[in-house]
Amino acid sequence: MAVLIEGLSVVIRRSAIEGRFQGGWEALLAQLPQSTLCDDAEIARVGFTDSEQCQQFVMALMEAGLDYVDEVNGMAKDFVVVDQRAGITTLCDWLDYGHVTIDGDHATVAACRLLESTSSEIVTPREWSYEGSLSERYGPKSA
Repeated sequence: MAVLIEGLSVVIRRSAIEGRFQGGWEALLAQLPQSTLCDDAEIARVGFTDSEQCQQFVMALMEAGLDYVDEVNGMAKDFVVVDQRAGITTLCDWLDYGHVTIDGDHATVAACRLLESTSSEIVTPREWSYEGSLSERYGPKSA
């Protein structure tokens, strides 16, 4: 599966949350802006429209035990920031960024999935709708 990418999105490996995040999945949920969360069995995405809030969340993830960049190879390790229009912001060998057509052929949104994933189904936040969304307003860079 793939997760919706809008604004600045922090994409986190579910295995890292369950294995190394202090308190696990439930602890992460307790500190998230729920309206921007979407997840599948492999990754979770939290979205931001403000870069400072995004940076604060990144710092909170690191304080809770997750690693942003592997010091040996410089690649994203447990999570990565993805920009709706520019794509993955750090070298990352486990995530694929692209565009998915939804709602027939009427709308295109940015999305990410694990590289090994073959599903093109997209997961969005519960209350999300294309109408009025950042995807509708700003669209993908290539649009």
